[in-house]
Amino acid sequence: MQARTAAMVGGLVAGVVTTAAMWAGRKSGVLGKTLDRDAVDWIDDTTGSREVIGDTGTSLVEFGNHLGASAAFAGLYAKLREAFPDAPPAALGALFGTGLYLVNIAGIAPLIGITEGETNAGPRKASERWAVHVLQSVVTAIVMERLMSKPAKA
Repeated sequence: MQARTAAMVGGLVAGVVTTAAMWAGRKSGVLGKTLDRDAVDWIDDTTGSREVIGDTGTSLVEFGNHLGASAAFAGLYAKLREAFPDAPPAALGALFGTGLYLVNIAGIAPLIGITEGETNAGPRKASERWAVHVLQSVVTAIVMERLMSKPAKA
């Protein structure tokens, strides 16, 4: 499988994994309000979607957006992997996830109103958001590597 395709499939898998992790974290009390819920609130605040399609519909819109973003950013990860082919995938994934967090969550999200900004969020919420981005990118990296592996010859 081509690297970019493998990475994007990895990104889709990682999108499902991180959504499940955020859901389980919220339900168990390990995580507070997660970024996906902030995004659902932002979608509703900017479009009035809950009035039209309800919370479940708005959550599905956010999930679709999350999967699309996961696949797109994974395509960028493939370029990073190409530049650093000897780096351990989990380490490179963690580095990439940290970069995504810094640019998208610490940088862009507060500017457009999705989040309150990481300083205002506090250390717990900020570290939870960072950890989810690291998880996202490490899963992407590992799935990509598995898809790129050639099966052993008999």
